Amino acid sequence: MAPVTGRRPTIQRIDDPDEEGPDVRLAETRDVPRIAATLTVALADSRWTRWALPDDGRMQRLTRLHELDAGHRGVATRSAWVTEDVDAVAVWEPPRDADGTAALPADVQAALANELPYLSAHRISVVRDTAELLAAHRPDEPHWSLLHLGVRPSSRRRGLAAAVLAPALLRCDAEQTPATTAVFSWANVRFLRGFGFEVAAELRTADDELPVWVVVRQPLPAR
Repeated sequence: MAPVTGRRPTIQRIDDPDEEGPDVRLAETRDVPRIAATLTVALADSRWTRWALPDDGRMQRLTRLHELDAGHRGVATRSAWVTEDVDAVAVWEPPRDADGTAALPADVQAALANELPYLSAHRISVVRDTAELLAAHRPDEPHWSLLHLGVRPSSRRRGLAAAVLAPALLRCDAEQTPATTAVFSWANVRFLRGFGFEVAAELRTADDELPVWVVVRQPLPAR
């Protein structure tokens, strides 16, 4: 496991008016298939995917997971941002009753409850136990939780991840609200530290197979 030491990175400010970025918008229902496809291509070989989903039909399982937990969830709750071509996606779980967002609809909740055990198959118990372990390390106060972030490989190194992260992070700064997520590689920790996230807990999955880091971003002060 990589150590949590070293020089603190320079935090990027994502509200620089002199820096042009790609167009980003809230995701819409028509984007759901593309959201699922983008996240699946981006995360097909990730540690989490190989750990959480069985070999049999893994890509189909992953696509359906992203369709439900990213596409339909993010669109319904108004907490998913995409680039215009949906080559980059960020999906959040907002604080309860946050202005401009909506509660997760009952039909999406039911679909997730019914299908997640099938999608993870024999891995479902350890996936759920790990999720409970991670939840215990989230901030106590209202916060935004990053659930999914992905950029198509052909579109990387163009600032698209920063662009789709920006709307929620700027809102966190404006409302002085923390943000959090869990990641399964130190490379992702390094990337998120560039936006002000810091390691809050260094853990392992419930079966002790993988390292996992809970990172929390405190809102940046107003300029």
